[in-house]
Amino acid sequence: MPGIYIHIPFCKHKCSYCDFCSFADKSAYEEAYMACLYKEMELRKDQLKDYTFDTIYFGGGTPSVIDPKYIYGAVAQIQKCFRLAKNPEVTLELNPGTISESKVATYKRAGINRYSFGLQTAIDEQLADLGRIHNVRDYVYATNLLKGENFSTDIMLGLKNQTKEDVFKTIELAYRCGSSHISMYALTVEDGMPIYTDYLNGELPDADEVAALYDYGRGLLQERGYARYEVSNFAKPGKQSRHNLNYWRRGEYIGFGLSASSFMMGNRITNTFDLDEYMKCILSGFIPAVDSEGVTRKDARFEKIMLALRTEEGLDVPAFDKEFEISFAKAYETALRKNEAYLEQKGGRLKIRDEYLYVQNSILMPFMEDNEKNK
Repeated sequence: MPGIYIHIPFCKHKCSYCDFCSFADKSAYEEAYMACLYKEMELRKDQLKDYTFDTIYFGGGTPSVIDPKYIYGAVAQIQKCFRLAKNPEVTLELNPGTISESKVATYKRAGINRYSFGLQTAIDEQLADLGRIHNVRDYVYATNLLKGENFSTDIMLGLKNQTKEDVFKTIELAYRCGSSHISMYALTVEDGMPIYTDYLNGELPDADEVAALYDYGRGLLQERGYARYEVSNFAKPGKQSRHNLNYWRRGEYIGFGLSASSFMMGNRITNTFDLDEYMKCILSGFIPAVDSEGVTRKDARFEKIMLALRTEEGLDVPAFDKEFEISFAKAYETALRKNEAYLEQKGGRLKIRDEYLYVQNSILMPFMEDNEKNK
């Protein structure tokens, strides 16, 4: 079933690695922005009346930085405008330095039943270097507020001076605090980010060092009962993110808010990144999309392969053949031959062998080349 994504672009401080559409100096716009976001849902209500949505995800920015009444209001507006499945998964991203007991009480009343903490590292010096507004003590306090609740923790690899011991401390902290899901991402550095200077100066671990940290972290997570189900995501039994699984299965989703992306009815749609333009569009009764593009059959095939091979479940080959009316084995014969050592197929499912999943980008290249040859 499709999901709903809500983008909250406000935060207290822009982290040194952040490339998301977010603002640390626009809190005065919160009320007006959320009113426009509610209005955007109304504008799309009739178009989506035949859909049933299974997940809701509040991302950002920092959704926990705004008044929790707006989160409550957004969920209420979704319930008013759209049809939801029974027991939908409702996730809220949190910064450990921005929540309180009263906020948590409002989130629970709103129906939030899954939380995602941005911890990144259990080393306070590294948190300060990243520009995070919280410390380890804040994370412990925040997770105590959510004791017994379903929550995930994001951790980051490839930080300056990061060691295996640092990774151990971070995973152990998330585990001890009760995290049911851990996302372990490699730091991505882009030109224009403050942290890019560290990259240029050679102060960040190289790709091989990050891969070694990943393999070490994967082993620790498996020992603690977290099963990998996607290259960067590990979960206790039954605690996988339904919202993200929908992305990786190439399911449909609708995005509301500034810069939000959607994939509905075979089209990819992106909202404007300009806050003033977003609000002007909504107040004028227009959808704030700046890009809408139909996905070609060829692109859809490669998307299906690329997303599926990121996961432990892999690609359902018979279902692929049926959906695209093509023989996967014939169409991607060259890619399969080149990647023979890295792939395995069981019961009609093709997947990357466990030890090679982290380097799946190089494995995907031959599939992209074969895809271009096929009509």
